[in-house]
Amino acid sequence: MNDKFSDVLQQIESLKRKTPKLQEKAITMAHGAGGKATHDLIKSVFLEAFRNPMLEMLEDQATFEIKGTKFAFTTDAFTVYPHFFSGGDIGCLSVHGTINDLATAGARPLFLSAAFVLEEGFPIQDLKRIVTSMAIAARKCNVQIVTGDTKTVQRGKGDGVYIVTTGIGVVEHSLSLLTTNVRPGDKVILSGTIGEHGIAVMIARGNLELESEIESDTAPLWDMVDSVLKVCSKVRCMRDPTRGGVATVLNEIAQSSQVCIRVYDEAIPVRPEVRGACEILGIDPLYVANEGKMVFFVPPEDAELVLTTLRQNPLGKNAAVIGEVEEEPKGIVLLETGVGGSRVLDMLTGDPLPRIC
Repeated sequence: MNDKFSDVLQQIESLKRKTPKLQEKAITMAHGAGGKATHDLIKSVFLEAFRNPMLEMLEDQATFEIKGTKFAFTTDAFTVYPHFFSGGDIGCLSVHGTINDLATAGARPLFLSAAFVLEEGFPIQDLKRIVTSMAIAARKCNVQIVTGDTKTVQRGKGDGVYIVTTGIGVVEHSLSLLTTNVRPGDKVILSGTIGEHGIAVMIARGNLELESEIESDTAPLWDMVDSVLKVCSKVRCMRDPTRGGVATVLNEIAQSSQVCIRVYDEAIPVRPEVRGACEILGIDPLYVANEGKMVFFVPPEDAELVLTTLRQNPLGKNAAVIGEVEEEPKGIVLLETGVGGSRVLDMLTGDPLPRIC
């Protein structure tokens, strides 16, 4: 057995946990919310059926080598409704989301595929608008959509259009960016303000009326990530906090690395309009989806360099150190409140928001 495969197997052993037993007898909306129900479904159904070394890692993408070149490969489905919202639409979102999953492996995006499930009666003009948005987003990211598929379903059997995108990128560095890499002492850096995407979708659905407009933060993050990797060779890992928000991503990493992640409420950048909307809805912005943010884990000696680099990019101008990694209690995220207390910040439970990606 070669050394690389042996290392992967050792990492898998460190990740293995008791497979959760699903309590539900049928799929619920919570299974697609990106929180605890989603993770239980993945582990008890999909992982059990498809188990293999790459899937066992449960990263946002799979990485592999072909003749000495390392690639990253990912796929994602987009079901957001409404299809158009302030700051974006389901089209550009599908391109950005796939590119960002590749970016978490430090992979330069190369090619995408796109599959469309169209409902009978969906306006051709809306489809053209979505496809044009995808084309513009892909060109801006220097990627090509090179293959795809189209299917139709009967009227009433879908929400107009669903999009599935798959992406492949090349990894041009030697870093390992697995979520098992985090160590006590590491700093947690968030690239900007949170919650804009989820709230923008809520407003577009007519669930919320605000005096000030909130735009989705949907954006491709590769250029920003690339700038960080060029100045810091010790980045531990990165994750984009989409479904389930920052809180869920932090819990995933705390469990994978078996560390405690302590974050500071007052250090987390949130726009006042977003915080106000969350208060009206009775939800925590830490659980609201983002589509243009990245969480970085870096050694403490590199934190200032990474922070400065992020702030030089328009997408990272509000970057902040929001926490640090501790040894105990393992697998737990703690939130330090403004009054000096702390509480456990658990993974998202249930389905507090409509579909947002």
